[in-house]
Amino acid sequence: MTPRGLANEVFAWRPKPLPGLAIRALGGSTAAAGTQALRAGAPRPASVSDVRVFAIANQKGGVGKTTTAVNLAAAVAAAGYEALIVDLDPQTNATVGLGQPRNLSPNVYDVLCGEYSAEQAVHPTPVDRLWLMPAGPGLVGASVELPTVSGSERRLREALAPLRERFAFILIDCPPSLGPLTVNALVAADRVIVPVQTEYFALEGLAQVLDTIGLIQREFNPRLTVAGMLLTMHDGRTRLGRDVEHDVREHFPGLVFETVIPRNVRISEAPSFGVPVTLHDPFCVGSDAYTALAREVAAGG
Repeated sequence: MTPRGLANEVFAWRPKPLPGLAIRALGGSTAAAGTQALRAGAPRPASVSDVRVFAIANQKGGVGKTTTAVNLAAAVAAAGYEALIVDLDPQTNATVGLGQPRNLSPNVYDVLCGEYSAEQAVHPTPVDRLWLMPAGPGLVGASVELPTVSGSERRLREALAPLRERFAFILIDCPPSLGPLTVNALVAADRVIVPVQTEYFALEGLAQVLDTIGLIQREFNPRLTVAGMLLTMHDGRTRLGRDVEHDVREHFPGLVFETVIPRNVRISEAPSFGVPVTLHDPFCVGSDAYTALAREVAAGG
């Protein structure tokens, strides 16, 4: 099925010409997001009590998945909720960004292999109420190993089940691909947050993300829906940034978070100190943005 066909099936969109940049980035397809149609066939809007697992997913690298996972989770924790980050990216950036060693064990790979329970693989972080299930070196080979195991796409969901009552929010940092690890994350998740960098090439991956979400919905996880698309690394001073924001909001009405994450040097610096930006500089615009996003997500995305 074509990306356009999948998008129509997932979101029940009605045809409408795409504006400007988006029509070129998505290959000239025509669709418009029908927010009412999306919500009608999906679970009711999320609240803290009923939605606990969010996958941060986009197959394009460098769009802010890990940055969003770490800083959104930290903002949620600062608001008084117990939060867990599951680092499912073999690059282990979320693990390192929270000041933990790359070889921290037990880790999520040990959980996927069945050697440890999820409870045993949860570690504290420098942030109060924020916990981490770290990535591990073994994740590099997991994309080869998992498809050979029957039912492997459900392993993360089954492992996280006992933790759903312990944590108000579980955020899964996905790798920059749509392989077996990301499939595990989407099968385990209630909602997907899709970071979109406000640059032209970042738009091109949206069709593939919708394709994968549609497949997971049909085959494994019918409750999975999109919490929202998050505009990241936004520079409102440039015409390109403004145009991309306009096009994404027009093409996906009701599916784009009001909060926009700006380009901010403090956000970029924070991982080198092993802390989220909310600890590195609580009063910078980056901290303000992720705090606002946490409120939006907690209110229902």
